[in-house]
Amino acid sequence: MAKVTTKLQVTVPKAIAEQYGIHPGDDIEWVPAGEAVRVHKKTRRPPGPVGGDIARRLEFFDLATERQHTRQKKARRTPAKTRDRGWRREDVYERGHPR
Repeated sequence: MAKVTTKLQVTVPKAIAEQYGIHPGDDIEWVPAGEAVRVHKKTRRPPGPVGGDIARRLEFFDLATERQHTRQKKARRTPAKTRDRGWRREDVYERGHPR
């Protein structure tokens, strides 16, 4: 027996999930059927963002990692020299305190 949570979520019992091949991430459809509700598993799983080929996914991952390293190298540049504002950060915190 499954319970409905306060967020109106339901857990599929493990035995049912295994029997019907329901896995985390699968889409299920709730269909009213008179006094009952039928649950249908969508037959087609949506493809991943890159596809199912592991070698191709790893290739895209390596390319993304390389781009990230390039961006990080550019970010390590020395910051631009700040101009003299006529005050220091410490001056802000010393105001109003006796010296």
